[in-house]
Parts: sequence; structure tokens; C-alpha cells
Amino acid sequence: MATRIIVGLSLLLAVVETLAPGALLSSMIVMMALAILGLLYGHMAIDAEDATGYLAVTIAVGAASGMDVLGNIPAVGSYLDGIMDMVTVVLYAGVASILVKRVKARIGW
Repeated sequence: MATRIIVGLSLLLAVVETLAPGALLSSMIVMMALAILGLLYGHMAIDAEDATGYLAVTIAVGAASGMDVLGNIPAVGSYLDGIMDMVTVVLYAGVASILVKRVKARIGW
């Protein structure tokens, strides 16, 4: 249940920040909140020993976001691309959390 709340909050923040930048909170605070939500999601929902699927999705979304793939859609492409940029922040923060969990498991801490 908590992971669903994290995903919902992440998507809500991404959409609001893309459609109305700075309207809800400062952009810096929103990016920090997205990173913290990503760290929480990576810690709670992903098994560090079997994170291959999550890591593959993160690479694919990051590559598509970096290439501005959705920006080519007329009228709404730039908004969709902005949302994907924000989601990429959450996914990359989750990768950092998985890295910490994996190192911690390897050293037996």
C-alpha cells in the first residue's frame, strides 16, 4: 500500500510541476521531494538481489527522456516529455537506493 502512495505522489508531483512549474512549490523543493520518493520506493519495493527488471526500465526511460522522444508529438509532446523527465529523477534515485541495499547485503551489515 505504501508503494502505491509513493508512486501516486511521484506522478502527481511530476504532472503538476510540468504543467505549472513553481505553482505548488519551488522547483528545487519538488525535485528534492521526487528524489526522496525515489529513494523510498527503491528501498521499500525493489529486492536488491533481483533488481534487473527495475534497472532495465530505468535505463530505457532515462534514454527515452534524454532523447526527448515524446517531444515530437504535436501540442502535448513537450508536456509528456517534461513528465517523463520528472519520472526519470524518481527512477534514478531508486537505483541509488538499490545500490546502497546491495552493498550493505554484500558486506553483511
